[in-house]
Formats: sequence, structure tokens, C-alpha cells
Amino acid sequence: MTQAIGVDIGGTGIKGGVVNLTHGTLDSERVRIPTPEGAHPADVLDTVRLVLEKLGVADSNLPLGVAFPAIVKHGRTLSAANISKDWVGFDAEHFFEQGLGRDITFVNDADAAGVAEARHGAARDARGLTIMTTLGTGIGSAFLYDGLLIPNTELGHLQRDGESIERWTAYSAMEREKLSWEAWSARLQEFYSHVEFLFSPDLFVVGGGVSKHPEKFLPLLDLRTPIVAAVHRNNSGIIGAASLAAS
Repeated sequence: MTQAIGVDIGGTGIKGGVVNLTHGTLDSERVRIPTPEGAHPADVLDTVRLVLEKLGVADSNLPLGVAFPAIVKHGRTLSAANISKDWVGFDAEHFFEQGLGRDITFVNDADAAGVAEARHGAARDARGLTIMTTLGTGIGSAFLYDGLLIPNTELGHLQRDGESIERWTAYSAMEREKLSWEAWSARLQEFYSHVEFLFSPDLFVVGGGVSKHPEKFLPLLDLRTPIVAAVHRNNSGIIGAASLAAS
């Protein structure tokens, strides 16, 4: 198997592409459609179907992986931080398989991004503990130990002043509060220093929408742990979901 399809469902956009599994790159254009308001299951399913149609793979027999911003255990979504509460306790994998008429692999979006970077990106051949963080609408995280995924970590929900730290630290907070890169980086410093203290990682990889501007904030961070931008940037979720689907 040399190709698979990846779809990455985010808080603001649903993205998809056909992935070259040998090189970890896209063999197609990347299709992006805004996430429907409210992100209710039926509307999200319709949008995923539209993404597959635009890619020309709606009837393809290629493996399909779907990355989603929630804790995912045995195909069931157990959380809903930036999406409809309808997803809490929802049998999402079965719902999508029924709606699309095909088998799928349903995974957490940050875990998918972490797998992409471990297999084809910034964490390839990294030893010890790599922590991938995705900075976007919220903060997703993935733990990989010697390249092996430890699923469903939720570092964005570490508590700060009684609420999830992602509310204060995600890229969306910078945009919402019109923070300078320096002011936002000071918040990132607090977040990463705490995570570093808790887990003593060997490498941090930063993904999400902001990863296309690493020079703006990574040099402002003072950590013992090396910290680098994701190679695949905002395509990591697509590539990782496809890779897991083909595994």
C-alpha cells in the first residue's frame, strides 16, 4: 500500500488529502472546507463527504483515516473542547463508517500529527520521549516514546487559574487578545516549562497553524529541552491519520 486518504477535522476547518505513505507527503492538492457552525455530527459528516468528493476519492478503496479534536477510545469520542457537546460519549467511528459506507480509522488529531512527525518529520528517529503540541484553536498533544504513540494525552487541559491552560495559551488566544509575539511567547514559556518539569521530555515538536512562523516565537523560549517546528506544519494531521489507517 503506497497511498491512503487523510482527513483532519479541526475547530475552524476540515482538511483532506491523498497521502504518499513512502515519503509522508501529499499526492493530491489539500482540500479545506470551513467546519460547519456548531460542529454537530451530521453536519461534520456531510462536510467530510464533500471533502472526499472534491478530492475525487469518495468511492476509492484506499484506507481512510480521520483525525478529530477529542479524546478517542475504541472509536468513541469522550470529550468536546472546541466542538459540539453532542460528541461526548459518541460512537463516532461507527457513525462515520455508516455515513460514508466504508471502514475508517478514527484518531485524535494531535496523536495523528505526532505520528506524522515521528514517521516522516521532525521526530523521525528521535529516541526517548517526544512531546508534540499543536497550537491552534486549542492545544493538542501527542506523546511518542521511541516512536511509539501513547494516545490521548490532553496537555491543553492542564489547569491554570481554574480553567484549561489552552484558553490562555493557544494560538487563538494570541489572535483573540491581539497579543504581540513576545507577550504570547511569555505564556508559552509558562506552559512548556511546566510540561518540561512534569515529563522531562527529550524533544518538543510544535505543530498547528502557528508552526509556519517558528522564527517569531521559538527563539524567545528558554527551555532545557530542544524545541523545533513540525516539518509538515498544518498537514501533519492529514498525513498521520492516513499513516495510521494504513498500519
